Amino acid sequence: MQIDFHHAVTYVTARLAGFRHDEAEIVAWSAQYVDDATEEGGVAFDNRGMYYHVASAHKQLDYRNLDELANHRVWIPFHFLPGNEGLPAGQGNNLDFTRRIVCRPDSPVAREMVEECIRSRAAPYALHRLGIAMHVYADTWAHQGFSGISHPLNRVEELKDAGGGTFRRMIRHINDYYSGWSRWKNRIKRWFGIDPDETATELINDFLPLGHGAALSLPDRPYMVWRYTDDEGTEILRDNPKDFLAAAEAMCRAMQRFLGTPPTGLPQEDRQLLAQMLRDFTDEERKVRHRRWLEAIAQGRFSFGKASLAYVAEGDGSWMDQALRPGVWDIDGVCYLYDDDFLTSHWKLFHDALQAHRFYVLHDLLPRYGICAA
Repeated sequence: MQIDFHHAVTYVTARLAGFRHDEAEIVAWSAQYVDDATEEGGVAFDNRGMYYHVASAHKQLDYRNLDELANHRVWIPFHFLPGNEGLPAGQGNNLDFTRRIVCRPDSPVAREMVEECIRSRAAPYALHRLGIAMHVYADTWAHQGFSGISHPLNRVEELKDAGGGTFRRMIRHINDYYSGWSRWKNRIKRWFGIDPDETATELINDFLPLGHGAALSLPDRPYMVWRYTDDEGTEILRDNPKDFLAAAEAMCRAMQRFLGTPPTGLPQEDRQLLAQMLRDFTDEERKVRHRRWLEAIAQGRFSFGKASLAYVAEGDGSWMDQALRPGVWDIDGVCYLYDDDFLTSHWKLFHDALQAHRFYVLHDLLPRYGICAA
């Protein structure tokens, strides 16, 4: 999923679940930041203190995507939660491992992950962890049928849009993954005498076998209705608006349980509005769709009333910018000025929650299902 869902729709569902604006803002910011926290390492302070933060995403063509351990520690716990073929804990041990780690919507694994988050709601980083959990939970709908490892099971053939248009008509989506495609396409045609558009699916399957790389950005776009043939030759129809609405409904119920209120789900009128906006906001650029969602929220189109919402991934105004004050440079890099407020900063609490989530998924949750991915 992209920023319009992970940030804006998460905020909407949090408010409809009963969270205050300031609480929902933390949940939504955390949900989106899972996609933007691509760096990890130690932060050194002038008082000799240190803090180590981890990454919850890699850029699509990051060399770390070739590292099997990096896939297990990033893509599996944060984006492609294994579904154990929809089976409960204790079942499925006889199945092939690569099939068991394929992501499945609202799987027993995903539900247990959500319940553990709810049980941990007394933690100082509880809202940040809830946002992370909602990101992962929502992705089980968007990323269903794919896994967080580089494997042939992620192959995609006969990629088509809702009208049956071939991959050639959707070649522009490659730019979501590799902005240099046009340049390389011309070189391939000149060097080898083939039309890359006609063999694009095969090329993408070979070069992007991780997750839904071969399906490009189609699984993440709320408005897309599309189809493809999977590695077993089965034609799969994907109705993203329908799936994303189901994700929003489940998220709302989960967040109501977090608050200790009856899980009644989305109010009917708000649900209808969500469904309409998921289908109607068809702008190619994710930032444009995100802006349209923020405008609708500011206009008070939902039952919780008007609200001003923003998100800054990096730089001025970002959580990292608010948490860290650059000090002096030494031979090892920048040394930040320490302040006790760092311990309660959103950036630090988010990364605390990130590590708690990852440890639980890899070391507690998945082993309950006989899946070793740590």
